Amino acid sequence: MPDGSAAGDGLKRRLGVFEMTATGVGIILGAGIYVLIGEAAGIAGNGVWLPFLISAAAAAFTGLTYAELAARIPRAGATFEYTRRAFGPRVGFVSGWTMLFAAMIQVSAVGIGFSGYLSDLAGVPRVPVTIGLIAVSAFVLWLGVRESVRLGITFAMIEAFGLILAIAVSARFVGDVDYLEFAGGFPDIMRGSALLFFAFLGFEQMANLAEEAKEPHRSLPRSIVLSVVIITVVYMLVAVTSVSAVDWRDLADSNAPLGLVVETATGAELSNVLSVIALFATANTVLFGLMAASRQAFGMARAGALPAILARVSETRQTPLIAIVVVAVVAALFSLAGDIGQVAQMSNAAVLIAFILVNASLIRMGPGDGVQTRVASRWSVRGVSVVPVLGLTTSAIMLAYTGVIPILLALALVASGIIGSAITDRFPSQGRDD
Repeated sequence: MPDGSAAGDGLKRRLGVFEMTATGVGIILGAGIYVLIGEAAGIAGNGVWLPFLISAAAAAFTGLTYAELAARIPRAGATFEYTRRAFGPRVGFVSGWTMLFAAMIQVSAVGIGFSGYLSDLAGVPRVPVTIGLIAVSAFVLWLGVRESVRLGITFAMIEAFGLILAIAVSARFVGDVDYLEFAGGFPDIMRGSALLFFAFLGFEQMANLAEEAKEPHRSLPRSIVLSVVIITVVYMLVAVTSVSAVDWRDLADSNAPLGLVVETATGAELSNVLSVIALFATANTVLFGLMAASRQAFGMARAGALPAILARVSETRQTPLIAIVVVAVVAALFSLAGDIGQVAQMSNAAVLIAFILVNASLIRMGPGDGVQTRVASRWSVRGVSVVPVLGLTTSAIMLAYTGVIPILLALALVASGIIGSAITDRFPSQGRDD
C-alpha cells in the first residue's frame, strides 16, 4: 500500500490538556443539546433538567473510571485494552467490538441531527446530506490529528457561542414555569435520563486519543474530568432556560428545538443564526466521533483483534487511513435508519454494556500503585473502589430504561462479538502488548 506503514510506526503525541478538553467538549456538545433536547422535553416536560442531572451523575462515575484507566493504560483502543487486561482477550474483544459500533452509531445519530437542521434551513434531502457530512469528516481526519483538532476547536467555539446565545436570550423567562411539572412519572424520568445519557457520550472516546496526547498520565484524566464538568453546567443552564421560553410540547415537536427557543425569545431574525450554529455543533461531533472510532479500530487491529490492515498508518499524514475509511462507511450505513431517537437509544444500549464491563475492569484491577493514577480508586471500602461500583450500577440502570428493541439489538451486537472473538487468534498482533 503506497500510503501506509505498519502500525508499529505509531501515532504522534501532539495534544495537550487544552486540546484534549476542547476535543471532549466538542464531541459531547453537539449530540445532546442541539439534537435531543426537544425529544427529552417531550418525555420529561418542564422537569427535563432532572434527567439531565441524573445522566450527568451516571456519566461522572464512569468518566472517573475512564480517567483512571486512561492514566494507567494510555493506549488507543481504550475500552478494548482495559477489559482485555482485566478479563482476557475474549471479553476485551466483545467490549471493544461493542464500543466501536456504538461510536459509529453515535456518529450516524448526530449526522441525522445535522441533516435535520439543514433540512429546516434549505429543504435538502436528509440521508444524502448525512452521508456527505460523514465523507467530508473522514477526509479531514485523513489530513491529520492536529488539523482535525484545530478545526474541531474552532467549531466548538462557535457551538459554545450558540449555547450562550440561547441561554442569554431566554434567561429572562426563568421562573415563569413550574420546573417540577413532569410529563410522566418516575419511569418516564428514567427513560428520559437513558435517552439523554447519549448527550454525555464522548468522554470515553477521549481515551482513544491516548497515544496522541502529551503526558497522557496527567492530561487524559484532567481533560476527561474537565469535559464532564463543563458539559454538565452548560446542559443544566440550557435545559432550564429552554423550557422557560418555550412550552415543552412545542420543543418536542420541533426538528430544530434550540432554533425555536431563540425564535420565541427574540423573533425570527436570530432563529436561523442558531440553526446555522447547530450545523457546526453536530458536524463537530461527527468529526470527533469518527476520530475516536477510527482509533478504537486501530488499537484493536494492532493488538490482533481485527484485521491488520486497519492498523496501518498513512506515511504522509501519520493517521490510520484504512480505519478511518471503514468506520466512515459503516457509520454512513447506520444513518439510513433515519430516526434519531431510535438510533440514539441503539448507541446508548451498546455503549452502556461496554461501560458495565469497563467499570468491572477497574473493580477487578483494584486501586492503582501510583498516586497520580488513582483518580477513581482513591475512594475505596475494604479494598473495593466505590466509584466504579457506582459507575457499573448506574450504567445498568440506564441500560434497563433504553427500551426493549435497543437492548435486543445491543445484545445481538454482543453475540456477534462473541462469535467474532472466536476467530481473533487468526489476526497477528501489530504492536507491543504493553
